[in-house]
Amino acid sequence: METLTFADALANLSMMAPEIWQACKETALMLVIGLAAAFCFGGPLGFLLYLTQPGQIFAHRIVNGVLGWLVNLVRSFPFIILMVSLVPLTRILVGSTIGPVAAAVPLSFAAIPYFARLVEQTLREVPRGVVEAAEAMGASPLQIITKVLLVEARSGLISGVTILTISFLSYSAVAGVVGGGGIGDLAIRYGYYRFQTEVMIAMVLLLVLIVQIIQFVGNRLAARLDKR
Repeated sequence: METLTFADALANLSMMAPEIWQACKETALMLVIGLAAAFCFGGPLGFLLYLTQPGQIFAHRIVNGVLGWLVNLVRSFPFIILMVSLVPLTRILVGSTIGPVAAAVPLSFAAIPYFARLVEQTLREVPRGVVEAAEAMGASPLQIITKVLLVEARSGLISGVTILTISFLSYSAVAGVVGGGGIGDLAIRYGYYRFQTEVMIAMVLLLVLIVQIIQFVGNRLAARLDKR
């Protein structure tokens, strides 16, 4: 069996540059859609979970219990099972079950409760005395949310977004294996099925690099916004 040299591996990867670039764009598209859904729906849901807890300004045991149960229900599904379960809905929403947009549907459903819990946990770390002081000064619920909770929790929220992004980068790789496209799909099709080990290694290193960049940027932003 002929041994592949480093120069040959680099030559093969350079020839695949268009496919690698396309895979990166597909992964980015899945992440953007999933994160947008998390921000638009998971963020407010996390605030609602926090604000309806006993002792909070909108305390409501039944609402909090129902929302918590729904969040835990979706989070209990392994991602690959969730993808399969949502195939009919995905087909209705986007007209297909393959491609990055189709894969973004289950990614979004998984991201919403995931981010909601991150938001809820971050808000719990805000000192209760800060909220009570705002209430004593006559702040409205909207002012408490926007000018107290968001400001006090912004560093933790950035850390939560960083965790979410990195976690769902790996989810997008799983989605690629079952028809979603992206970096994971490229690694499996070329690196595994065609025995091009250099492609598999390159895709793993690319994912490692992306994770390091996301973590670095997230840490810097969180540190800059930290009021402590």
